[in-house]
Amino acid sequence: MDFRGDLDALILGVLMQGGLHGYEISRRINAEGEAVRVKESQLYPILHRLEAEQLIVADWVPQEGKPARKVYRLTDAGRTVLTKKQENWS
Repeated sequence: MDFRGDLDALILGVLMQGGLHGYEISRRINAEGEAVRVKESQLYPILHRLEAEQLIVADWVPQEGKPARKVYRLTDAGRTVLTKKQENWS
C-alpha cells in the first residue's frame, strides 16, 4: 500500500469517531505520534479528493460569533473502504 493510501485510511479512521473540521483532523493524527505527520498543505487536497470520491461529505456549520466551519463526516462508502483497508492490514 502506498503512503497516500495510508494517509487516506488515517483520515477516514479519525472521522469514524464523528464529524470534525480540518484542523481537528490534523491535530488528532499528529497527536498519535511522530511516525506520521500531516500538514495542512497535504490534508486539504486529500479531504477534497475524498469528498469528490464520496467517501466523506462536508457541511458548513455556523459558530456563534465566528465564521462557519467546514465539518467533514464519513459516508457509508467511506466506512466500507476503511473496513477493507483494515482487513487488508490484518
